[in-house]
Amino acid sequence: MRVHIIVTGRVQGVGFRYFVAARARALGLAGVARNLPNGQVEVVAQGERTALEALIGAVRLGPAGAVVRDVQVSWESAPAAGRGAEFVIR
Repeated sequence: MRVHIIVTGRVQGVGFRYFVAARARALGLAGVARNLPNGQVEVVAQGERTALEALIGAVRLGPAGAVVRDVQVSWESAPAAGRGAEFVIR
């Protein structure tokens, strides 16, 4: 499975992408977290559904210093991640 997440609030300049990446890596997920020009953070992750649900829960909380106001989640089917797939920050 793949999940596409858009996070709104005070989520840039507070270590949000690094927080998400650490959680995603701990959950064995592949994907990317990046800042958007409008102040949101975009997260695309793929892996097992239970791990993705755990990541969504972490995103809703965010790191200390962040204020998460809205989380939009879209689920998609995804091909299996190849070996060596990782979670990156852009």
